[in-house]
Amino acid sequence: MGPARRRAALRLRGGGSPPLLGLLPGRFSVFPLFFLALLLGFASLLWLQLSCSGEGPLPGGGQSPGGPRQPCPPQAPLPPVAGDEPSWGPHRLALLVPFRERFEELLAFVPYMHRFLSKKRIRHRIFVLNQVDHFRFNRASLINVGFLESGNDTDYIAMHDVDLLPLNEQLDYGFPEAGPFHVASPELHPLYHYKTYVGGILLLTKQHYEMCNGMSNRFWGWGREDDEFYRRIKGAGLQVRRPSGITTGYETFQHLHDPAWRKRDQKRIAAQKQEQFKVDREGGLNNVSRVHGACAKTPGLSPGCWEQAGFL
Repeated sequence: MGPARRRAALRLRGGGSPPLLGLLPGRFSVFPLFFLALLLGFASLLWLQLSCSGEGPLPGGGQSPGGPRQPCPPQAPLPPVAGDEPSWGPHRLALLVPFRERFEELLAFVPYMHRFLSKKRIRHRIFVLNQVDHFRFNRASLINVGFLESGNDTDYIAMHDVDLLPLNEQLDYGFPEAGPFHVASPELHPLYHYKTYVGGILLLTKQHYEMCNGMSNRFWGWGREDDEFYRRIKGAGLQVRRPSGITTGYETFQHLHDPAWRKRDQKRIAAQKQEQFKVDREGGLNNVSRVHGACAKTPGLSPGCWEQAGFL
């Protein structure tokens, strides 16, 4: 194909070039035109910004050539960040949630508690403490691990069961300066009503939790770790306080029933029946092992595997 035929083939179908391109020189490229339009747009925006009063007076106290500057368009205020207002108070709660395999309850628990605490203007972080091994559940060790992982930006904790949701907004989740505060008191808990019960939901300052050396790591399986912790609280010279003026009784909490019955977690093996009623004067925060997503051995105890996920 000759040069003349190639030029003819490059012409647009329908006859000739578009009218706008016909006004441009034969060798003019579209890229310089695009760059020129972009430059003009940038210059227009810069002129608009410099011509409003948001930039302040001109150097030397003069005015712009076109007269007094026009006011800048008002900017929408940034939405307030939850917890940044002074009314939220100076303290931050670490909500420690021992967990394994109860995903349906967790999906209900986390958004519910975030809304509940935010409505009460309580700064908080939620820590889901997941036991990932195949040993029996160790709630107390998970709480110890959560305490150690909660960091310095929280100054008190809530030991909180994942299957217990507070329904009464008068329940106090504030800083328990006077001593451990048992939110799920025996008068309000839907299941447990004996007077030394401190399970379900218990608030403590970090200082008070350290005074107790945390919880015992000996309790594998369900129950009794709370009863041993009650003895630790009394031994540290602390007094458990409970809610007052709550009139909703056993309807104060919603108990999310787990349909799975884990028979293995209910058993007591070897000398555990006798040990569960004794105070562990050796173990606690001082000898718990924490490894993210891996296994570790606590001296004299069974191995345990934990992982911690932080929310909010």
